[in-house]
Amino acid sequence: MNIKETIIRSLFALLGVAILAFGAATLRIGQVGLDPYTAANIGIGETLGLSLGVYQLIINIVILILVFIFGRKYIGIGTVINMVLTGFFIDFFTWMYTNLFSIELNLITQAALLIIGVVIFTFGASFYMSAKLGNAPYDAIAPIIVDRTNLSYRLIRVSQDVFFVILAFIFGGPVGVGTVINAFFTGPLIEFWNKKVSEPLIEAQVKKQTN
Repeated sequence: MNIKETIIRSLFALLGVAILAFGAATLRIGQVGLDPYTAANIGIGETLGLSLGVYQLIINIVILILVFIFGRKYIGIGTVINMVLTGFFIDFFTWMYTNLFSIELNLITQAALLIIGVVIFTFGASFYMSAKLGNAPYDAIAPIIVDRTNLSYRLIRVSQDVFFVILAFIFGGPVGVGTVINAFFTGPLIEFWNKKVSEPLIEAQVKKQTN
């Protein structure tokens, strides 16, 4: 991979991280529950008196060390972009929602925010992963286990997400219907976006820009 291609893929990875963070903030502002990992990190972070951005960076570093030991092929520039920026992006978009928009929460608006948030979050996750510059530490866990066990990615990802739902519940994180939906459908939705949108679009743009 040459420098120009790396830069192009890095920009796609950055855009993907921003998109998934916006989706997470949408779920957060709708008070419908965030994705399992973010919900657990908010709960544990608040327990420790830390912001989401700071705590998530710390736990990402810890997981990254394990990923480096057991599956370093999943580490790349995209890994760093995700692990450093996602939590802070979510904090920023949450601030933006709170200060720039006035959203009256009721069943209709919450349902809309839930659907929009899940769709945006999973698309963003797929987009940065399809840049093929490494996975976020959390997203690298399932592929590493699959490599070593030959079990289904979908099974491992759902099990992993359910574990973090339990952690979020224990520590008082924002668990809701959105958390449950993400726990069971994040993997399948990411696979759908990968095949139908993200990978074809990114590969076509990379080919176009580097030829």
